Amino acid sequence: MIRSLTGTIKSIGDNYLVLDVRGVGYFIASPTLSNTYSLNQTICLNTHLAVRETALDLYGFPEKSELEMFELLLAIPKIGPKSALQIMTQATPTLLSEAAHKNDALYLHKLSGIGKKTAEKIVEFLSKKLDSLPSGVTINPSIPDLNQIQTDAIDALVALGYDTMSAREVIINMKDDDATVNSLVTKALKQI
Repeated sequence: MIRSLTGTIKSIGDNYLVLDVRGVGYFIASPTLSNTYSLNQTICLNTHLAVRETALDLYGFPEKSELEMFELLLAIPKIGPKSALQIMTQATPTLLSEAAHKNDALYLHKLSGIGKKTAEKIVEFLSKKLDSLPSGVTINPSIPDLNQIQTDAIDALVALGYDTMSAREVIINMKDDDATVNSLVTKALKQI
């Protein structure tokens, strides 16, 4: 199994890159790379090789904790590598761990944009595996729960084309007790 690759980035796309390792180009799917790295940059990725009848697919993560969470997600029934990658694009290992520790699927659903049933399935599985959660993940108990207005504002920003994580960060950092969805979205658009 290929567990890590170090090479030069030759191309970057949405949730994938091509990594040149000594003249061989590896197509690697990843949730975090397209916004983080640039062409011709040398990087090392922790990888997971998914073997199927018709393909060998590589999934890469800059942090070992991301790879560990990805592999935990793969152990959930009916979640394959593509679904796990999609989950990882919407929720960080920290967010997934916090939801598992709180045993609160609604928390994960509200903060990440992951569907309600999928969030329930993830939290139910991960809450049983608390000892197996990635060691490098730090859980921040001070992150506040979102109210309905904040959740609706995040949904509105996502509908406008902003990614869930950025929208969530901006909305959480806004301090306004009398806010409406419109006022939060307007303020967020000025900050994003």
